[in-house]
Amino acid sequence: NHESRITNHESRITNHESRIMNHESRIMPIRVTVWNEFRHEQSNDVVRGIYPDGIHTAIANALNERLGDAVATRTATLDEPEHGLTDAVLAETDVLAWWGHCAHNEVQDEIVQRVQDRVLQGMGLLVLHSGHYSKIFKKLLGTECGLRWREAAEKERIWCVNPGHPVAAGIGEYFELEETEMYGEQFDIPTPDELVFISWFEGGEVFRSGCSWTRGKGHIFYFRPGHETFPIYYDQHVQQVICNAVQWLAPSGGTYLDGGRNISEPLSPIAADHEMDESLH
Repeated sequence: NHESRITNHESRITNHESRIMNHESRIMPIRVTVWNEFRHEQSNDVVRGIYPDGIHTAIANALNERLGDAVATRTATLDEPEHGLTDAVLAETDVLAWWGHCAHNEVQDEIVQRVQDRVLQGMGLLVLHSGHYSKIFKKLLGTECGLRWREAAEKERIWCVNPGHPVAAGIGEYFELEETEMYGEQFDIPTPDELVFISWFEGGEVFRSGCSWTRGKGHIFYFRPGHETFPIYYDQHVQQVICNAVQWLAPSGGTYLDGGRNISEPLSPIAADHEMDESLH
């Protein structure tokens, strides 16, 4: 009885500590790094006119304005040392938002591997628009991620086909963007774990424009809208989806087993008498 009381007391302490940890995890901000090539904004007058401080700044500002203290944002760009994605930065990143277009091949493979490792360990990855051709997206998905496109300033109607998904919170049956670049099927991606949005374009094409996958312990969400010659990231619906995605992508905890291991001692007895040949491993 005495040991039972001690066990119950320890259990209450553990439960209390667990509640404290859960409370702390809820009040800690989601640490978001918004990554951008930041090339077109410096070389193209039209893009610079729309995003004078860069697409990364526009997205970070939207997150700060809409989510407030629930997020802590930072930005990183291609031409910074290590592309702004040092080990220290990634270690302090819960969700990485990725925007790229004209310089995918300039991203160092070492940095791509570093990001992949963090995703497998639980960091969320939000891939935006032309980031579908980024090295990191293709590496994680294992396909070329090609698609059809047309830049003709046409209307896009984005249908929500999974309204119960957290990324769709606050979004109705559909929303529209008056002028966009078209992306069309066939989109060379693995079948998404979940499909949240499908786009229809004025020219007739359709596209899977909101897709999620899980790799290791990390979630990935691809969201299509965002061509740099249109003010897409100022749209309230686009900002809402990005905010929803950041919250959904935040790590849920736990441990990722990032290597194989030999379990020499079984949990239950094994009847057969077998001598393992170590030279085969």
